[in-house]
Amino acid sequence: MDKPKQKIGLYFGSFNPIHIGHMAIANYMLEFTDLDKIWFVVSPQNPLKEKKSLLADYHRLEMAHQALEDEYDMKASNIEFNMPQPSYTIDTLTRLDEKYPNKEFLVIMGGDSVESIHKWKNYETLLKEYKIYVYARPGAKHESHLHEHIKVFHAPQMEISASFIRNAIKDGKNIRYFLPRKVWEYIKEMHFYEK
Repeated sequence: MDKPKQKIGLYFGSFNPIHIGHMAIANYMLEFTDLDKIWFVVSPQNPLKEKKSLLADYHRLEMAHQALEDEYDMKASNIEFNMPQPSYTIDTLTRLDEKYPNKEFLVIMGGDSVESIHKWKNYETLLKEYKIYVYARPGAKHESHLHEHIKVFHAPQMEISASFIRNAIKDGKNIRYFLPRKVWEYIKEMHFYEK
């Protein structure tokens, strides 16, 4: 009998920087769903976001590596770094399926992202071919977009954003408990987000 494919949840983001909110969502998804592992896919550039406030790709990847290095079932992925820019989820999934035929990939996204999924490249194919695990977000309307491949999970709400963290650092605040310890140390050492 065929061994069931390992289920990998892909958590896409700029991770500018990765913070405890991201970690808590990944932790929840591993413990309360059928996912075996989570890969944090560090995106070089989100087609729907401006690039100017982004740290260099390799710094954001390094922070993700630092945050996840002691985790057995989470890892950082740079799969999109060698793909055409901007990167589209459907292209990344196709590339991963080719590279890892023995794994099943699912997409993890926030309720706010699922609201705009109809703007995504080839979104009908995405919904037909892949499962999407949505974590509820405050104020997002999740129920109106339900599709048989979209499952909504009500993880505890944490209103921590990367922009809040960047602004707090710029204002000279000590917010070390909002970040994995090694990420906080790396940001301080490199003087990121201070100006």
